[in-house]
Amino acid sequence: MKAIGKNIVVRKIEQEIKTDSGLLLSAEDVSDFRYQKAQVLLVGTTVLGVNEGDVIYYDTRNAYTLVIEGETVTIIQEGSVVVVL
Repeated sequence: MKAIGKNIVVRKIEQEIKTDSGLLLSAEDVSDFRYQKAQVLLVGTTVLGVNEGDVIYYDTRNAYTLVIEGETVTIIQEGSVVVVL
């Protein structure tokens, strides 16, 4: 499998978030957030600033989920990356 152009293939990182008041948000609640955390699996041929293995936050409004070879992955554009950790 190879990403082309400005596309990036990521795997979502399931996370639970604890609010300041101590309320624990489940992964299902967190999935409603606009920005999600993910690990980069593949980067396209013209992507700059993001490398395979990086952990990122991306805008979910520009993301597409696919099942490839039995694994659920998300395809995003380079411009959807908001933070590289």
